[in-house]
Amino acid sequence: MLGIIGGSGLYDIQGLKIVEEVEVSTPFGEPSDKYVIAEYKGKKAVFLPRHGKGHKYPPHLINYRANIWGFRKLGVNKILSVSAVGGINPLLKPGDFVLSDNFIDFTKSRVSTFYEGLNSKEDDTGINDQVKEYLKDKRVVHIDVTNPFCPSMRKLLKDICEEKGYRYHFKGCYVATEGPRLETAAEIKMLSLLGGDVVGMTLVPEIILARELNMHFASVNIVTNLAAGISEERLTSDEVIQTMKQKTEDIKKVILEFIEKVPEKLNCSCEEVLKGAAI
Repeated sequence: MLGIIGGSGLYDIQGLKIVEEVEVSTPFGEPSDKYVIAEYKGKKAVFLPRHGKGHKYPPHLINYRANIWGFRKLGVNKILSVSAVGGINPLLKPGDFVLSDNFIDFTKSRVSTFYEGLNSKEDDTGINDQVKEYLKDKRVVHIDVTNPFCPSMRKLLKDICEEKGYRYHFKGCYVATEGPRLETAAEIKMLSLLGGDVVGMTLVPEIILARELNMHFASVNIVTNLAAGISEERLTSDEVIQTMKQKTEDIKKVILEFIEKVPEKLNCSCEEVLKGAAI
């Protein structure tokens, strides 16, 4: 089943039937909000607002582990992440879609693993798999993130954007920063030199935690503004919100098409990431 992480505005999509809202408890605390289970053309999907409804949690205080674990408890094995980003690459324009293919992590204070050796929590999902085995045995795990995003999901997103004629970029390195403040012009210059294309505050540790649970993961980023030093204007949250509102209908169309077309079984190796990863 597909899980979608984004804002609460994704729920009022025409043609999407809301089945129920469920609260999920996890060994890692409470998720950001209730999970919304929905149907579209016979396919089920689970939505979660990463910041909570009303944007209650700043990026550095989101309970990422609870959010991803809650998806596992609900039977999700694929996650589509939707987020706003700042553009570093001068080829990017506000409103562009970026289908990230790699990331650089500059976060500082976030727990980014479920596998904590002797401190690992017990699996409460009832699922008998390698995740449960590693947690039960208190294993230390080092997953491979050479190519962190699901190639099959990215290809489907590319096809959807092309079909609808949206301006998009199939490659893009996402730089994850701690926040909640925006970056300095000097930091953006450094990130550009390192190969960063977009900057945001939420991809990490979402993607790492999802991969630790053998989940497929893809990210749709909407460039809402040019990053510090690239833009000649003072950066504000207002421009982020305004651009997201302008792109709302396009984002919804991409999501609906993705729900309809994503196959149950994907042709990739994402579900093998835990093989040989434990010590």
